[in-house]
Amino acid sequence: MNHLIHIGFGNIVNTDKIIAIVSPDSAPVKRMVQRAKEQGTVIDATQGRKTKAVLVMDSSQVVLSALLPETIAGRAQTERAEDDEA
Repeated sequence: MNHLIHIGFGNIVNTDKIIAIVSPDSAPVKRMVQRAKEQGTVIDATQGRKTKAVLVMDSSQVVLSALLPETIAGRAQTERAEDDEA
């Protein structure tokens, strides 16, 4: 079953496809984002704002979000909890 969460500015991702949600501040993550940009596998969902979270997807795509990783993770956990109750 697909679980969709809002990652900011009207953008939505499938939580079943997320491998990791990380902060963009470390050098390895910056390199990963740069490599994804060069390969054309980055999806920029920041609407021109500062990137605060990087979502690594199972399809080797990288999604950039202007929301904090904690916010996105909280939304994903809330979605899972609601589905478990149903």
